[in-house]
Amino acid sequence: MSFLIKSALITDKHSPYNGQLKNILLSNGIIQAISDDLPEATQVFDANGLHLSIGWFDMRVTIGDPGFEHKEDIISASRAAAFGGFTEIACLPNTQPAIQSKDVIAYIKSKSQPLLVEIHPIATVTNERAGKDISEMMDLHHSGAVAFTDAEHPIWHPDLFLKTLQYLQAFDGLAISHAEEKYLSHGGQMNEGIQSTLLGLKGIPTIAEELMVARDLQILEYTGGKIHFAHLSSPTSFELIREARRKGLKVTCDVASYQIALDDSLMDSFDTYLKVNPPLRTQAVVEAIIRAIEDNTIDAIVSDHIPQDEECKKLEFDLADFGMAGLESSFGALNKVLSNKVSIESILDKIAYNPRQILKLKVPVIKEGEVANLTLFDKDIEWTFKSENIKSKSRNYAFLGRELKGKAIAVFNKGQHLILN
Repeated sequence: MSFLIKSALITDKHSPYNGQLKNILLSNGIIQAISDDLPEATQVFDANGLHLSIGWFDMRVTIGDPGFEHKEDIISASRAAAFGGFTEIACLPNTQPAIQSKDVIAYIKSKSQPLLVEIHPIATVTNERAGKDISEMMDLHHSGAVAFTDAEHPIWHPDLFLKTLQYLQAFDGLAISHAEEKYLSHGGQMNEGIQSTLLGLKGIPTIAEELMVARDLQILEYTGGKIHFAHLSSPTSFELIREARRKGLKVTCDVASYQIALDDSLMDSFDTYLKVNPPLRTQAVVEAIIRAIEDNTIDAIVSDHIPQDEECKKLEFDLADFGMAGLESSFGALNKVLSNKVSIESILDKIAYNPRQILKLKVPVIKEGEVANLTLFDKDIEWTFKSENIKSKSRNYAFLGRELKGKAIAVFNKGQHLILN
């Protein structure tokens, strides 16, 4: 079957057609032609000047399958990702059983194989994410794990982290660090500062993150290898990364889209959907994060999608679980903040190109003869995120009722396409 995307503005600085309005003919999952002509096709979609980029990639998604399918399963996560414009996602190993065996990796890859959205498993660093015994990372790598992390658990033991970086160098593997000194953040509910004092909630200080970033970078300098820091939230963390790069260390990092769209002034609502870790910081920190995006200190922007059921969120604030769902709202939230500050090409680098580079995955390109892995989107449309936009099994979306800017219109991958509402 052939599919013609008519009059799309190709937005891919790595494509020879970047910035050009073209007709793109797809057939059997391959880009057959890019031209000014209108070739015949089984189906035609008039893009009318919408942007066409390579498919977006979210490198930090909690699915919960296997073990927590009542919160999210592979099929519902794929639906949510596709609605958000993502054609590929990387899933965290916070499952039950954890992603620490060939069988679990095979299960995820098999169950996701027929879906439009490709799912890449990230395996554990330690067994059961307990921080004690290193997992069989070499075998997991050969089975298809794209990186290694203990998800929301920091690798607290410095010697174990040192050995992890040494071990991973054997196959150029990547450690993803959740930087948090648990003894400093223990019992914390939100950002430590004026707002936490006013609300009477125990705070999580930025130093809990900064100490672990500094420690990990010192170990990296000693051992070699490479580290990716997930969802950072401190200006000091960014300065440490800048300094590490000046030394030639291999370090990358990301932030969550909600970290640039929300701040701790909203916490006076005691809305548990806003309870995340690392927590929403002050507006001054949000502005520092945006500057780090502008100067490319931050390599990627993720949704940090963590679906939770009502039993985990409809509780007193200090009893509620951390985590915010956000695959469907991620682009609209980040684009609303960044659209007047950085180019759309720079945004696309952080949600499509760089994540694949970091994980050493093939980067699609918009070129004749290439596989069609594409996202068609409107970067300027303003819309309100409503309950009918939720495709996840869970409902813990802090952006419900909020105005967003920019939305995916269609996605194409694995010989399939989906036109979105």
